[in-house]
Amino acid sequence: MAREIIHTDAAPKAIGTYSQAVRCGATVYLAGQIGLDPATMEMVAGVGPQIHRVFRNLQAVAQAAGGDLKDVVKLTVYLTDFGHFALVNETMAGYFTPPYPARAAVGVASLPRGALVEMDAILHLG
Repeated sequence: MAREIIHTDAAPKAIGTYSQAVRCGATVYLAGQIGLDPATMEMVAGVGPQIHRVFRNLQAVAQAAGGDLKDVVKLTVYLTDFGHFALVNETMAGYFTPPYPARAAVGVASLPRGALVEMDAILHLG
């Protein structure tokens, strides 16, 4: 099965040796996104704005792959402070509608660029 590399300027460019997303057939694997503003490549300030920016970044990459957040079947959330989990849930409800994707949440010691939250996703484009 051929792989297709997905790239969009509407999301932050990769800050390491990875692609924004890779499509294999009907499945798209989105790399982790943090709260970087794609226009400036600077981190947005505060956990709430970072969570929104992460969802907008994921959405931009999903759209570049021909999908949308409604096509997410698995979402993984990484938080440096699990006290922000309720805010992730509240914010997520503004970007997703039922049926919600499967999800895992992981507490981590640190994230790139001092981010407070990172998320990656798997899409299925049926």
